[in-house]
Order: sequence, then structure tokens, then C-alpha cells
Amino acid sequence: MAMHGLGKVTIGVPNPAETIEYYSEFGLAHLGDGRFATRDGGEQLQVVHSPLRRLVELTVAADDRDDLGSIAGRLTALGIPSEQDPTAVCAVEPVTGTRVRVVVRSRISVEPPVPPTPYNGPGRIDRWGRAPFLSRTEPVRPRKLGHAVLGSTDLAATMRFFVDGLGFKVSDYMGEKAAFLRCSVEHHNVLVLAAPVNFMHHTSWQVDDIDEVGRGAQAMLEGHPERHIWGLGRHYAGANFFWYLKDPAGNFSEYYSDMDTVPEDDLWSPAILEGLQGLYAWGPPPPPSFLEPDDLAALMTGAHSTRG
Repeated sequence: MAMHGLGKVTIGVPNPAETIEYYSEFGLAHLGDGRFATRDGGEQLQVVHSPLRRLVELTVAADDRDDLGSIAGRLTALGIPSEQDPTAVCAVEPVTGTRVRVVVRSRISVEPPVPPTPYNGPGRIDRWGRAPFLSRTEPVRPRKLGHAVLGSTDLAATMRFFVDGLGFKVSDYMGEKAAFLRCSVEHHNVLVLAAPVNFMHHTSWQVDDIDEVGRGAQAMLEGHPERHIWGLGRHYAGANFFWYLKDPAGNFSEYYSDMDTVPEDDLWSPAILEGLQGLYAWGPPPPPSFLEPDDLAALMTGAHSTRG
């Protein structure tokens, strides 16, 4: 696969100062001016002002310049204009208005490699004494940006942009309501939802293991129970552990670990997941506000007034 993951997300919010403070607490390193870095991925988030919360820009990482030329050609075949220079090709997804930049960027590597967490299992002892996670006292810091989820008023058109234009692959479908798309070996890097209004649902940030998912969420909820949305649980699609929180602008942010991977040369048949299977394997049931965020009606009103 020419592409190898997400490079960065830029989110627009009406309250940048509060949102910047939130993502600093979330464990991302604030570089200044609303720009944030992960432990292994470098700069991967930027918070900017926008009248309505939205996904302003999504950066996708590619291996070399030849990949950029191929993408530009496919976009042209779809009738989607693009801009290209030696290091990037840029285009606007025509339904949601999200600007997508595919840039030549080195693959993320973890130096030194993270040692595996020892867990005991049925009939298997991998560790002795007290569990080592008990000694973890440092704040949780995400390793990298994993995926972004956006709602689209035209699911088929947005999928064409990502799949036929950029070259994403379909991993699974959530009935006829959503598609999990990947541009790396991870199960999904973009999830597109059918929605009554174009909006950003959530961004997802990888941590080392399930204990880091729980520790990160617990720290974020101390003194701020209103941030809790959904978790702890495990998804069926992707099989990752998850916990969702809400930032001050209304966007959800997810700690996740243990995502399914798809080797680049493997044959993979997308499944059509129906009902709860498309949402989770175990955990508390998703609240209505996760499936339909509380501000959707306000976003629709704002979008209509902006256009009119």
C-alpha cells in the first residue's frame, strides 16, 4: 500500500482556548498555537477557530512522489480538482468540504521498541508478583493518531473520494450506514458515517494497552464526569479496546489499543456488520448521544444559515 497512515488532523472549533486545554490534559504535547504532537508520530493535531466544529483538514502519509502522481490521476478521473507539488497532493472532499492532503512522509517507528505487557491467561503464567501496571504513575501520552470519523450527507460520494480517488481500502461495512476504510495496515484509519449533516464524530489516539486506555480515561474524568461518553468496551470491527470522551467543542476523542491489522499483501474480504455487531463486542451499550451527538440539530441549523 502506497499510503501508510494518517499524518495529522486539523479541527475547527468555536472555542479554541478551552479545546486546546482539553487536548493538553488528554496527553498530547502542546507545541504552541494549537498544534499538538504524539509520542511517536510528531505533530498530529491542530486546533483552529471555526464558527462550527468541523474537520477542517486531514493529512494522509504516503511513501514517495510516484504515489502522489497516481492519486492526482485518479482524482482527475473522478472530476475532482487537485493541487500538486513535489511533496503533496491536495483536494477537497466534495460533500463534507474537508481538505485532504496526501504528503510524502516517513513511516512511524517506535524507538526503542515498546516491550510487550505481560499478562497471565488461562493455564499460562507470563508474570510473577504484582502486575507491573500498578507502578505506572506518569500521565498517559498517546503514541499516534489512529483514525478519524466523519459524518457525510452522501456516504457513497464520500467513499468514492477516499476509495477510488485516494486509494483507501474497505475493511468492513456497518450495514448500509457506514464504512471502515484503511490507508495502512490497521483495520481502519477513516470511518465514514451516513448522517443528516456533515460533521466530525471523533478522533482516535493509540495507547499501549487496555490499562493505558483505562488510566487515561480515569485521569480525564477526575473532576470532569461530564466528559464521559462511552467505555470501557471492545469493538467488533477492528477488535480494539476503547473509551470515548467529549471535548469542550462537542467532538469525541477516543483512547484505543490492540487494533486488528491487515498485512499489506493479504487478501481481505470486507464483512457487512449488522446491528450491535457494527458497534461493539462487549461493554456498556452506546448512549444515544454517541450515535447522534446532542448538537446535530444545532449543526444543521448553523450549516443551513451559513449556506443561505
